[in-house]
Amino acid sequence: MRKLLTMALLALIATGAKAQDSDSTKSNKPVFTTVKALPITSIKDQNRSGTCWAYSTLSFFESEILKKTGKTYDLCEMFIANKDYMDRAVLTVRMHGDSQFSQGGSAGDVLIIMKEHGICPETAMPLPGTMQGDSLANFNEFFSVMEPYVDAIAKNKAKKISNQWKPGLQGIIDSYLGKCPEEFVYEGKKYTPKTFMASLGIDLNDYVSITSYTHHPFYTKFAVEVQDNWRWDQSYNVPMDEMMRIIDNALDNGYTIAWGGDVSEEGFTRKGLGILYDTKKAQSLTGSDAARWLKLSATEKKSKLDSLGVNAPEIVPTQQFRQDGFDNWELTDDHGMHIYGLAKDQNGKEYYMVKNSWGEYGDYKGTWYMTKAFVAGKTMDFLINKNAIPKDIRKKLGI
Repeated sequence: MRKLLTMALLALIATGAKAQDSDSTKSNKPVFTTVKALPITSIKDQNRSGTCWAYSTLSFFESEILKKTGKTYDLCEMFIANKDYMDRAVLTVRMHGDSQFSQGGSAGDVLIIMKEHGICPETAMPLPGTMQGDSLANFNEFFSVMEPYVDAIAKNKAKKISNQWKPGLQGIIDSYLGKCPEEFVYEGKKYTPKTFMASLGIDLNDYVSITSYTHHPFYTKFAVEVQDNWRWDQSYNVPMDEMMRIIDNALDNGYTIAWGGDVSEEGFTRKGLGILYDTKKAQSLTGSDAARWLKLSATEKKSKLDSLGVNAPEIVPTQQFRQDGFDNWELTDDHGMHIYGLAKDQNGKEYYMVKNSWGEYGDYKGTWYMTKAFVAGKTMDFLINKNAIPKDIRKKLGI
């Protein structure tokens, strides 16, 4: 009987603890108030493809067109991917395989493709995935065919290779992504990709990339040394505080941002938040001392951190924090998204509103709320309209 009473008491204590945890989690759940939300186009889903760079950057350009002309377009990600993968394969072959060939890319890829080849609307090509019987983009089979093909050419032992590998590869790309149209009809008018690009009302020379690191001089340009920046596209280098000023000034003046950065951290939740967790301070808030914290599994740690919600302590990022993270591989080039607004939680903390390309996923139907600390600490680089940059910074950059 005593054993049963003891077990019952423990059960009540556990139930009470769970109730307290549940109440705490609820009270910590963010309640957002929108400060500013700039116009964006519909949420898309990249599905099983590593094309966030294409989705986020085209979303950015769709907002740029909307701002400039008032017109809404759905631009074609697979047109960009088709052209980009051939360009990347050519470089890989020229480098005899000493250049990574993969699904990833950067905002600069999209800008360069649009300058060189133009663009087409989504309706001018097959929908993503339909070439292989899927309803959404699925690159699993596509890349399992394409990667060994490119590798076989790039590492061929022959003294001389023919150019026949190019039409062969183009056939693979077209078979999975659809053939890029040479001309098409849109809203009753005939276009080529280049004339369609010219009709959109934006000047592609207005766009620049911004980053912030100390291993290159500030107010100069350099190619951020990450694998997916395979074109060695250059970014303007500014101090971290000015990088953040550029983002805020852009939003204040109606401009959005094509953001690239690190989402591999614990603070980037699958529920729709980006928080730069200070795990040392968080240990005590979750009732865990250092010894107990170390015994928790990664899943248990993440659950406890996520339960803190808006009250989670954050690291105050510095220029050195960014540089250390880049140099030791903690700040990685993982994902591209589209910053389009600003919000505050119930504590008054500010968050950037960020459009993702995972469909209407997460608690906020495809939007992520990333704190300013998270963005300051985890930005790799971003593409922006140069007219969105404060005048004093533009002067320093000479643009």
